[in-house]
Amino acid sequence: MIQLENVRKVYETTVSLNNLNLHIKPGEFFGLLGPNGAGKTTTIRLITALTPVTEGRIKVNGHAVHRNGTRFKADVGLVPQHINLDPELTVVENLRLHGMLYKIPLSAITGRIKELLSFIEMEEKADAPVNTLSGGMKRKVLIARALMHEPSLLLLDEPTVGLDVFSRRKVWDLVKSLNARGMTILLTTHYLEEAENLCTRIGLLKKGNLIMCGSPEELKAITGPVVVEQFQNEKTSLHFFKSQAEALEFAAGLGENFSIRQARLEDVFVKMTAERVGA
Repeated sequence: MIQLENVRKVYETTVSLNNLNLHIKPGEFFGLLGPNGAGKTTTIRLITALTPVTEGRIKVNGHAVHRNGTRFKADVGLVPQHINLDPELTVVENLRLHGMLYKIPLSAITGRIKELLSFIEMEEKADAPVNTLSGGMKRKVLIARALMHEPSLLLLDEPTVGLDVFSRRKVWDLVKSLNARGMTILLTTHYLEEAENLCTRIGLLKKGNLIMCGSPEELKAITGPVVVEQFQNEKTSLHFFKSQAEALEFAAGLGENFSIRQARLEDVFVKMTAERVGA
């Protein structure tokens, strides 16, 4: 579905992406993680041809990605990090405008909008101006807009940033149901819990380099699935083990200032990069 081969992006003297090779299969829910500035949004911009690559090539569904390409754009739906709906227009008017831009027949637009409003559970807000909606509702409208032209690939760039827990879970439910129907999804996020709950495979970016890639279980196996968290002098140390028995044997001499638990993606990232994803 998505192929990036030796993709490099340089802004003046800053290397944003460095020889990125990535293959995302049809139907996958792939998460691209990393701290701010790691290259996540740059990757989305390159896949959508909003920014040209410096070196390398990108294909979506077998079609080359370039600014004037029309075939690959029909396959891609984008939910941007920043809300860019027209605030003065209603929900329906925003969706209708997007349908017209993609040259969907007017006779089909009304039915498609009705279907999508039902999907995001916002039928009662159809005629509400966007500037009267909550943050969570606006995010749901962004998803509906991205789906108007029935793409096979959905790109989600930090889709839940700034949302409360309830709104975030509603967005999770929407995108999980899309993936269950067979849609390929690429999610960028610095919320590790989000990636762990949604994604079947995850790539970790640091300073433009892909440092790890695999399923959540595979990534945790790199450092060890069991963690001893040691608290000493206001400092926390993490020790990784392959089994609960090994962790218990190590912890026997630590006194009381420790806990034993299952490894999380954040533990793996801290171990491999010495920084937290949201830093």
